[in-house]
Amino acid sequence: MLHFSRKTNLLERTEFEYPLQDVKEPHLFRNLFTYDEIPRIPFNHRHVPINMPDEIWITDTTFRDGQQSREPYTVEQITHLYDLLHKLSGKKGIIRQSEFFLYSKKDRDAVYKCLERGYEFPEVTSWIRASKKDFQLVKETGLKETGILVSSSDYHIFHKLKMTRKQAIEHYLSVVRDCIEIGVRPRCHFEDITRADFYGFVVPFGIALMRLMEETGVPIKIRACDTMGCGVSYPGVALPRSVGGIIYGLYHHARVPHELIEWHGHNDFYKAVVNASTAWLYGASGVNCSLLGIGERTGNCPLEAMVFEYAQFRGTTDGMDTTVITEIAEYYEKEIGYEIPPMTPFVGSDFNLTRAGIHADGLLKDEEIYNILDAEKLLNRPCRVMITSTSGLAGIAHWINRHFRLKGKDAFGKRDGVVMKTKEWVDSQYDEGRVTAITDEELERVALAAIRERDESTGAETL
Repeated sequence: MLHFSRKTNLLERTEFEYPLQDVKEPHLFRNLFTYDEIPRIPFNHRHVPINMPDEIWITDTTFRDGQQSREPYTVEQITHLYDLLHKLSGKKGIIRQSEFFLYSKKDRDAVYKCLERGYEFPEVTSWIRASKKDFQLVKETGLKETGILVSSSDYHIFHKLKMTRKQAIEHYLSVVRDCIEIGVRPRCHFEDITRADFYGFVVPFGIALMRLMEETGVPIKIRACDTMGCGVSYPGVALPRSVGGIIYGLYHHARVPHELIEWHGHNDFYKAVVNASTAWLYGASGVNCSLLGIGERTGNCPLEAMVFEYAQFRGTTDGMDTTVITEIAEYYEKEIGYEIPPMTPFVGSDFNLTRAGIHADGLLKDEEIYNILDAEKLLNRPCRVMITSTSGLAGIAHWINRHFRLKGKDAFGKRDGVVMKTKEWVDSQYDEGRVTAITDEELERVALAAIRERDESTGAETL
């Protein structure tokens, strides 16, 4: 069948036949995943087109996958973080959904508390195993959508479920039908898709789900889950590891609409963010993330990272309140007791802090020289310098001006007597053998003493 695409202005083939390959032995891609060696990245030099959807958004798994790697959140913590997600999301609801467990009373209490807020975004959804009895939990809670675990690689189908591919698809389809029958929208989590036989299982199953959607009139989402974090974003990479190939194949071969494709990636090979961005580029409307990237093993894609990716792709934050990211980070550290690595982008205490004197000199002349964005405006986090033996006069001047919020004619230059006197004290510390950085408290005390001394001699009013 041919279809004229309004996006490319070309006739395109739209109907493909990919029958299920019901193999007798599992296909484990041993040429790529030997297990006793580092996985290999194969190239076949086949390129698929970038196909960014008209709309893209973020979904959240903080209270599902994010709870699989740490002490469970309390009901109060979940509710407060959900409030912050809503505030961050903005009026357009860029953070569209948040998924929850339902298995414990505490989980369900948290769901009820969040539902009481009455927010349109993020929509509260759930996650269950592909088990008919689990639907009772969804039904009782009154949620409109649930995720369903549908493992897609032979590692899981043969070794975990002890089924054949045909048996797995029949089981999954029956569970999805049950979900639809009770009035809940299904979201099928294709677990371990980056180690699955794409044309032998993933596409045939996707086609079967789309046929079921046509039959019932109920939208069926597909979440492509890079469970082991082995997805690769490079052009020309072969399946099953190609992120672009997976998203293109779901859209082009399985005919899954953009708005029903979602990417869920892990960070085992440091690729969580770039893989999520690649999924957007090649046709997935949704990327699934967790706050601070907290999740099983190496974690998920950090939600705050995709807020900034969204803004870079779209040229606007679309109403998202990015300053809430700092509120979230502070809540994790002060109330939850989670220690954020200090160099973590956007949320770490040192993410926009410089120790190098030459960088501080640049910041003093023009902040944009060594700062890529206005972190004070966007994150309520002004750029800072840490004073060490290499900071120099410029670093100390920048620290004093930032700390005391001095601007324009009130700001100190690096040759000012107050700055030079503070620098003398810093030098004396390191001359005596100090190896640690100077603390803010120490610098404030020394700088204020120098300012008072200057003001007493000139009769000026002290800060």
